[in-house]
Amino acid sequence: MEDKQASLTKSARSKWQTFEVIGILLVFGFLILLLFAPNSLSSLFDTIIKEVKPIVVDIFLTSEVGIAIIVSVIVGRLLERLGFTDGLIRIFVPIMKWFKINPAVIIPSVYNILGDINAAGKISGPILVKANATKAEQKIAVATMIQSPQSFATFVLGLIALSAFSINAFPLVILSIFAPIIVVPFLLSRTIYRDTKKVELEELPRFTPTTKFLQTIFSSAKEGVELLFLIIIPAVAAVFFFIGALKFIGVWSFIESSLSSVLTFISIEPATGIVSILAAPTLAVAQLAEFASTIDPRLIVGSFVLANSGLPLSVIFGQVPVTWAETSSLNERETLEAAIIGMVLRFMTACVLGYFLTPFLV
Repeated sequence: MEDKQASLTKSARSKWQTFEVIGILLVFGFLILLLFAPNSLSSLFDTIIKEVKPIVVDIFLTSEVGIAIIVSVIVGRLLERLGFTDGLIRIFVPIMKWFKINPAVIIPSVYNILGDINAAGKISGPILVKANATKAEQKIAVATMIQSPQSFATFVLGLIALSAFSINAFPLVILSIFAPIIVVPFLLSRTIYRDTKKVELEELPRFTPTTKFLQTIFSSAKEGVELLFLIIIPAVAAVFFFIGALKFIGVWSFIESSLSSVLTFISIEPATGIVSILAAPTLAVAQLAEFASTIDPRLIVGSFVLANSGLPLSVIFGQVPVTWAETSSLNERETLEAAIIGMVLRFMTACVLGYFLTPFLV
């Protein structure tokens, strides 16, 4: 019997698998590169490092962005401890009950505006689970969260940019930031994510923790550091690793130019739009104010809407899936799909407001 099992194991091992074929091709490919282009591998690593380093080190480690993430977790946990979540629930229960949706779906969006998208997921994921939100409702929460600015700094700098162009911020803020918190859950619950249910206030638990205030501060600071170093930085490095690889093989410039054309077509200023998509929306809205004299004001509305979202792509494809997979009932793929749907909706919002609201504001 043992001999038969051993022979079956040997037979299975002798068969070629797809990854083994790929591995053989890689071995010979590397040998050929070492023979005819010995500097190519070092150039590849150098290109990738030069792409990753400015984002990871200059933005997240040595600038205010990394500190802002840690502080946002502290602020979010303090708000939670002071009853902010329970207050939100009482406000939104009547509206979401009318839509037949668990009111907890709006919590990530509000924490996103006040703090940071990573902190929003860290705090809101367990709240949704505790509120017995279905998987569909948790996906609605992720997609809705993408409609909100991923830091309060982005929102404030965006307002400064609008004032530099003498644009009335009130209607734009209402339509682009606050309206989607209600509209997006309603649309998604009637189309893609229909497994929702009406929830009475009495059916929901209380969400305010009972930890001591000093313990809340110190534990949230530790949580913020873990979030930055164990989730955000690895996710950012992974995304910009691929961008560096695309630059090395020479296709990134084509992708970048195509992206600029698409952004201009949908009424978004291309230079700052690319910054929002690839690097940091906070930096993008700061550039809008700095370059007010050289930017076409007709493209500002769409740029503001796009920047005040869950971008950059490293957040959508890296940080959000990892954070929500750890804190909610969703896995990384389900979270990523919901985040992409939210991002598509955000681009559509930017385009519609850019075309139809701009004539009334500029």
